[in-house]
Amino acid sequence: MEWNIQGDRPIYTQLVEQVTLAIVSGDYAPGERLPSVRDLAVQAEVNPNTMQRALSQLEEQGLLYTQRTAGRFVTQDTAVIQSAKQRLAARQVEEFLAAMRRLTYSREEIIAMLEQAQ
Repeated sequence: MEWNIQGDRPIYTQLVEQVTLAIVSGDYAPGERLPSVRDLAVQAEVNPNTMQRALSQLEEQGLLYTQRTAGRFVTQDTAVIQSAKQRLAARQVEEFLAAMRRLTYSREEIIAMLEQAQ
């Protein structure tokens, strides 16, 4: 997995988003075991405590679960994964629309541009 950490937002938030994206895009399959916290932290070049915080949040969201002594795994609940995918998509749409509004495009102009892009 390729990590893209930027300085403009909290690191753990970016880690949550990037692991979520890896799950919904199939990089981590349902039921798949994740690398250890330390291995992920080394890959992302972040503090292990920060990675632990991000993974704990993903457990709270239901995307991951822990099996004692076996590690962390991606949920096999496809409805949870689909819900996370929809949240990511909604956030992307909101960011796109906000950027287009800052450029002073109207709703109709945005829709026309999207239709042309297809």
